[in-house]
Formats: sequence, C-alpha cells, structure tokens
Amino acid sequence: MKLSTAFDPRLSPDECLASGEYPLTRRDLSEIAAMIYADAGIYLNESKASLVYSRLSKHIRNLGLKGFREYCELVSSPAGAAARREMLSHLTTNFTRFFRENHHFDHLKTEVLPELIARAKAGGRVRIWSAACSDGQEPYSIALTVLSLLPNATDYDFRILATDIDPKILAQARLGAYDATALETVNPAMRKQFFREVEIDGRQKWQIDDRVKKLITYNELNLMAQWPFKGPFDVIFCRNVVIYFDEPTQMTIWARFSGMLAEGGHLYIGHSERVSGEAKALYDNIGITTYRYIGKGGRA
Repeated sequence: MKLSTAFDPRLSPDECLASGEYPLTRRDLSEIAAMIYADAGIYLNESKASLVYSRLSKHIRNLGLKGFREYCELVSSPAGAAARREMLSHLTTNFTRFFRENHHFDHLKTEVLPELIARAKAGGRVRIWSAACSDGQEPYSIALTVLSLLPNATDYDFRILATDIDPKILAQARLGAYDATALETVNPAMRKQFFREVEIDGRQKWQIDDRVKKLITYNELNLMAQWPFKGPFDVIFCRNVVIYFDEPTQMTIWARFSGMLAEGGHLYIGHSERVSGEAKALYDNIGITTYRYIGKGGRA
C-alpha cells in the first residue's frame, strides 16, 4: 500500500518536529507514518508529531535505543518485527466506554434485535460483529443489550464476533475486568446482575459475568488484511476507527463491509464518520450514524 502523504519533500528531512529525551525529525515521522499506514491503514501527518513522540519515546527507552533514527532502522528491519508490532499497539487509540453513543444501542434494542431474536428462537442463525472492539466494552454492551431481551441467548445460534488489531487490548477484553469508573454508564440493575467485584494484582476491579462472555468470540484482526470469515453478519459495529484512515482507505472499508452484511443488515459507525464512495449507494442512512444495507443492487 502506498502512503498518500502530507509530507513535503521540499522541506528539510532533518528538521526537528518534537523533542525531549530524543529529537523526532521530519524524516523519522515520515518513515513511521509510512509503516503504520502500510500495516494498519492509519494516516499520520505532521500535526501528529507530538502524539507520536509521547507514545513512542518510552518504548524507545525501554528498547535501549539512542533515539528515533535508530528506532526507525530497527522497526523497518526483519529483526525488528516484534518492535514494529509494539509500535502499532502504542499508536492505536483505544478510548472506549460502555454504551458509548447510546442511541446505537437504543436502536439495536428496539428496532433490530426483536426480529433477530425471533429468528434465533425459530432455529435461525444470528451474527453480530464488533469490528474494532478495543478492551471489550463495546461487544459487552452489545451482549448486555441482547441479554436484556433474551436472557438465555447462549441457548441459541446467536453469537458476537469481536476483533481488534492489538493483541494486548484483546487480552484485556477477554478478561473483562474494569475500574469502577468504567461502569458509570451501565445502569445499576445491570451492574448488579452481570458484574462482580474482584481483586486483580492488588486492585479492585469489576469483572463481567461468564453469561455475557459466552456470547462473544474475540479474535485478532487487521482491518486492512484478509478477513478469515465470510459472514453474513446481521449487524456490524465499526465506530471511531475509520476516522483514522485516509479517504481512499475509508471507501475501501465501507465497500468491504457491504460484502459482509446480510441484506437488510445494519452498520453502526462513529459520530464523526460517514459512509462514502461507491458503497454509499448500497446503504440507507436511517438514523444518526446508522445505516441499513440495501443489497448489491443499491438504489434504483
């Protein structure tokens, strides 16, 4: 994949864009941006220099390197494959919370799930995909919404796939243990029913019940790579991820999602995102960042 870059080759590659313990030059940032784009489709320009510095400088120190130049040489080499993977973990954003953008869960509960639950009860298959699940708060919110309507959902062919590019954040998701502040957006009755207080590494956490976990399968997945499944999915959540991609990559992702959705399936995206490109004709925008897939024929 070729980087669509905002770096001007006429400017000095040695100019320092951020500094502290180590200087971060334009050349360093350009190389890091090209690698993160190739690996994950994430688009970085010079406005992100401070972010890149703050997230990678400690990593460089822990590796025992002298600075960003030596770091770039390492992560661009075969010997630096593990460090490059770490770089991806450091540069991806994992902000999330339970029932974030609650209007999506209201729509899911009132407009989408009743039909899916009826299908499941009749012996049918239901699949929901959380395509960038972070530490699990999104797929657990989906599962809690399902269980509020179908308490014995695990008795049916009703499953949630949760994927993320970062293996470290997936380990947190599988554990399903959170600080008390994370549960502030979960209603008290749901907290009482589905969370229990535990101690992990000397800290008090709230861990989600196995009844919720059993609905979800967690897998590592790079959205820019091949997807090792065929679908179809009845619902896809992919929120506040595509915003980090450039426009051509965004259009590619929307089109790929259309190939994974069942006709009439729903796509929920982030508050700053909009379906774009040729795939736009395949979706009806039916609410705030809520889309319904209308099939390969699109609109007449």
